[in-house]
Amino acid sequence: MKKLICSWLCCLLAVTCFAKYENLSDTASTVANCHKCIVVAEQSQHRIVIVNITTGATIWEWKPELSNIQPAHVKWFSNPSDAKVVYNNQYILTNASGGGVALIRIADKKTVFYAYAGGNTHSVELLPDGNIISASSTGNYLMLFRTDTLHYPDGVYAKKIPVAFGHNVVWEATGKRLWTAAMDTMHVFSYNFNCQAPDLTPEAAVAIPGTEAHDLFPIYGKNGLWLTNTTNVYTFDVKTRKATQAPVLQHDIKSVSSGPAGYPVLLVKPKESWWTDEVIDASGHTVFSQKGWKIYKARWVLPNTFSYPAHDQLHLCR
Repeated sequence: MKKLICSWLCCLLAVTCFAKYENLSDTASTVANCHKCIVVAEQSQHRIVIVNITTGATIWEWKPELSNIQPAHVKWFSNPSDAKVVYNNQYILTNASGGGVALIRIADKKTVFYAYAGGNTHSVELLPDGNIISASSTGNYLMLFRTDTLHYPDGVYAKKIPVAFGHNVVWEATGKRLWTAAMDTMHVFSYNFNCQAPDLTPEAAVAIPGTEAHDLFPIYGKNGLWLTNTTNVYTFDVKTRKATQAPVLQHDIKSVSSGPAGYPVLLVKPKESWWTDEVIDASGHTVFSQKGWKIYKARWVLPNTFSYPAHDQLHLCR
């Protein structure tokens, strides 16, 4: 009888674990394969949301207080200011004005790494070896972190690199360089690929139009970047290092994201202070709206081959 009971319990546990695994797998698959989904930095509830714009349904959300973020650190993730899909659309990389940066596994919403950058963090990027770099506007700097998924957030190696008006940072996979538009200058850095002591070396500084550069993000399928400032939106050619005014709405655009044919260019333009309740296209038509939301940035859930290899998996720098 005991053997029968043990056998039954083992089977029940196995079925339960398998069902749980299936649910996690289904969640990741739903997000990764979603047609026309966007990831949103949503500040009314201090969360990251993935939305299917065809149905208007929220298919995934992450809130720091409901994750494995320590209670004392939840405030680091107040007013999320950017979010992007990484690692073959299996993870979210995010940051917040409260100073936090985090790498989140979509399948189970586990924060596999987080740290404190401080200084009103506006952007974060993944480096090829798995390390992370962020940009902060208050204090004017980039912060480079050694990503250790076993030891965080205390004792994390971090290196501060001064840069004016830190609002953005993008890795270019082909050229193996880092780009950041700082106030009125595009800065280019090389990376030392040193796991124990990651660092950047200035490579070039190029004048760009206007001032207070804000968003910098890869143009889907092209070797170039979207660039915004207070007055205009540009495309920036990383080969010629020239900025050209883009054929989209121009003034006070917080984020830009593009996709393949059939995907409109996404713009976020504030209605109140620095946020809005809608995402619009290049001509100003509504792509997605939700009353009561405070959207700061929105990105397509699509592979980013400008920055990351296709079918890339989680990296830990050793």
